[in-house]
Order: sequence, then structure tokens, then C-alpha cells
Amino acid sequence: MLEIQTAANEFGAAVLPEQPTEIKLSLFELATKGGWIMIVLAVLFAIAVYIFIERFIAVSRATKYDNSFMERIREYMKEGKVDSAKALCRGNSTPISRMIEKGLSRLGRPLNDINSAIENVGNLEVGQLEKGVSIMAMIASAAPMIGFLGTVTGMIKAFYNMSMAGNNIDIELLSSGIYEAMVTTVGGLIVGIVAYIFHAIITTRIQKVVNLLEVKASEFMDVLNEPA
Repeated sequence: MLEIQTAANEFGAAVLPEQPTEIKLSLFELATKGGWIMIVLAVLFAIAVYIFIERFIAVSRATKYDNSFMERIREYMKEGKVDSAKALCRGNSTPISRMIEKGLSRLGRPLNDINSAIENVGNLEVGQLEKGVSIMAMIASAAPMIGFLGTVTGMIKAFYNMSMAGNNIDIELLSSGIYEAMVTTVGGLIVGIVAYIFHAIITTRIQKVVNLLEVKASEFMDVLNEPA
């Protein structure tokens, strides 16, 4: 009986196919299979991250606002302390304070001139906040196309290797080109999506600053229109 059981075990071992060994690739190893296109995408990703962090900090500073600022400006204006109002603006060093300071420097001129001066400063402040944002928009649009370029070059490489192999076609011969095609596609989409999200976040926060500047400019013009 023992001999029969042993023979059955050997027969079963011979019939069962050998289980394939699972091959694991790290993220870095997978990225390297994308070729030189992945280097371009990595550079674009680094630029997008840098601009996002730098602009996020700058916009966050611009949104900091003392709720009592305009009330103190109003009090100084009623008391005729224009120099004190200017000193208060210089002490805050925010887009709103610089905008109001410009309006204070134009006191004595027609209200339309004061309003134009305030709007010009506001536009300059917004322009400073938007510096680099267009580059993020460009990356969001260009990264998927660069990834698609890698897809095309990878497939060309695969077909070229196939043509050169003749009748000796091996899957390993084609794998490098297919890897390049697939990895660059995924890489381009990831970089494009991340850059698009970064761009949306920054532009939304900048729009909040624009709205705040418009509100405070209107409040300042109301202060000038108040009776003495």
C-alpha cells in the first residue's frame, strides 16, 4: 500500500504543471523601463510641485487679513490722520494694504483717478500671485501628450525589434518596447492629472484674493465718499 501511495504522489507531481514565479517590480524599476521620456516627465512633475508649493505659500500670505484694518483706516480718515493711515498700510505689507496705500497717496485728486490707481495696484498684485501658474497649466496639457509620444516610440521600437528578429520572435525582444509604450502613457497621465489639480487649487485661491481686493477697494471708496 505504501508503494502505491508513493507512486501516486510521484504521478501527481509529474502531472501538475509548475507554478509560475511571481515577478515583482519596484516603482523605480518600472519607471526606468519607460526610457528617456520618463526623465522629461519627472522634470515636469518636479517643476509642477515646486510651483504649487511656492505659489500656495505666496497666496496664503496674501489672504491673511486683519479684520480691523479697514475700520482703523476709516477712523484715521475721519480724524484727518492720513499719515497714520499710510503708516498702518506700510506696517501690514499685504496686497490690500498696498492697494489702500496707493489710494491714500492720491488723495486730493478726483475719485475716478483714485479708483483707477487702486485698480492698477490690484491688477499688479494679482499678476504677481499668478506668476508661474500658466506653467502649471502648460504642464497639465503637455504631459499626457509627451506620454503619448512615448507610447508611439515604444511601439515603433517593438515593431522594429520584431522585424529584425525575423522568424526568431521572442517575447523578451518585444517587452522593452511594450514596457516603454505603457509606462510612458501612465506616467504622462499621472503628471498631467496632478498638474491640473494643482492648477485648479491655486487659481481658486487666487480668485478668492481677487474677490477680497474688490471688496476692500469698494469699502475704501465708500470711506472717501462719506461726509466729513
